[in-house]
Amino acid sequence: MTGTVESAEALASALLTAAGMDPGKARTSARCIVMADVWGIGSHGLMRLPYYLQRMAAGGYPPDAGLRVVDDTGPVVSATGGGGLGHWQLWEAAELAVSRCGRYGIGAVAVADSGHCGALGLYTVPGLREGMLTLAFSNGPAVMPPWGGAKPLLSTSPLAAGIPARPRPAIIDMATSAVARGKIAAHARSGTQLPDGWALAADGTPTTDPREALHGMLSPLGGAKGFALALLVESLAGGLAGPNLSADVPDMFTESDAPNPQRIGHVLLTLDPARFAGDTTAAAKRLDRLAASVEDAGGRLPGRDRVLPEDVDPRTPLKVDEGTVRELRGWAERLGVPPE
Repeated sequence: MTGTVESAEALASALLTAAGMDPGKARTSARCIVMADVWGIGSHGLMRLPYYLQRMAAGGYPPDAGLRVVDDTGPVVSATGGGGLGHWQLWEAAELAVSRCGRYGIGAVAVADSGHCGALGLYTVPGLREGMLTLAFSNGPAVMPPWGGAKPLLSTSPLAAGIPARPRPAIIDMATSAVARGKIAAHARSGTQLPDGWALAADGTPTTDPREALHGMLSPLGGAKGFALALLVESLAGGLAGPNLSADVPDMFTESDAPNPQRIGHVLLTLDPARFAGDTTAAAKRLDRLAASVEDAGGRLPGRDRVLPEDVDPRTPLKVDEGTVRELRGWAERLGVPPE
């Protein structure tokens, strides 16, 4: 089915509001969800919305959850999200990090006890708007074994970075597993086999069956080095923010886990290039030159073609797979929302 960005956001916002979320928070969450589809990361877009709604209905994502600051030193802020959906919480945290970075040259915001936030790269956008560099880290259900092990210990350990190069910023958004788990779920929904090397069954043997992989494990990106990078992400998101380490995070794709809050941790670090090198423009110029050198060498700058949310035409066509459309229509009927 093909609709528009505007209609998809309106439907997602209406569903989240009908499920009990504050309308403003629902609109922010809907924008982040749909932007994942706009960016071509469908595994973190509208495909996830039925799972969010299921968890909200069951109590796993309390729709009335708020974001409360529990510690504030100025450049470092710690907040707790009450187990709620992560999109609006991390967007507000990103805006707060930018504000503190403008004041101190660095802004670090941790959000504890949160939920899944979708495409992590989105939360670098508030910093990019102000010419700031942002790093983002998150955790989730354990799906990755330690290198040489056979028991899931870490999540996909995603990380993102927004680098304010001109004329187009670089947006890095990646799992440190061989593939994001949402892609496994997308293959399971479509019934297509996985490429070799993506996943392991629960007993640690390689598998190309996506349903088996959803209840199994994912291989780390780049072997032992990938696991080391994933451990770093977990140390920041699970260790510093928490409160759950990935081994304790309930699985979004397991229906029986829906009533249980995930209690995921997110960490954002925003840096102002103008505060580096004793010159307000030198660092920014180097970032511009670095980005240009990638393309001059015949390469492609990561995330170069990702349109920033404010630049998206609401009339832009948006294709949504039929399975997701059926599920959303079912939720619309259940919640009394007129389908788009």
